[in-house]
Amino acid sequence: MTASNMASELRLSGLVEESIVDGPGLRYVVFVQGCPHHCKGCHNPQTHAFDEGYVESVDYIFRQYRQNPLLSGITFSGGEPFCQPESLAALGRMIRAIGGHVITYTGYTYEKLLEMAKENPSIQKLLDVTDQLIDGPYVEEYRDLELPFRGSSNQRIIDLH
Repeated sequence: MTASNMASELRLSGLVEESIVDGPGLRYVVFVQGCPHHCKGCHNPQTHAFDEGYVESVDYIFRQYRQNPLLSGITFSGGEPFCQPESLAALGRMIRAIGGHVITYTGYTYEKLLEMAKENPSIQKLLDVTDQLIDGPYVEEYRDLELPFRGSSNQRIIDLH
């Protein structure tokens, strides 16, 4: 299985091959580069600039993921994943095809993404392959270290499948 030519690359801040803090189970984490939100107190401010980071192929990331049979899924974080929805949707389809679970973090609300998807169908494609969406901007005033997989209490975990 390969990604289409149109959705073959991602601009990344980094990859984490094994994580237990970015969703349930052992996860592969894709930190995309570029974010329009610039949340005060952001955990990953190095991911904000759209022209930094590096480019990697979707196929490479998929091959890396497949090398670890202990992984339960992949997490798309950032940066803002919905700034690169086509390539992430392609990767998400590949992961789900082999039984993997997909989590996508976003600074947008789910409702805003549905609205945006009317203009950009790739956003809906990424939502379609996302099993759990963790939505909403990080709000420093609502910081809560007790919440699983979230940084502030305004963020929601939404089961999409």
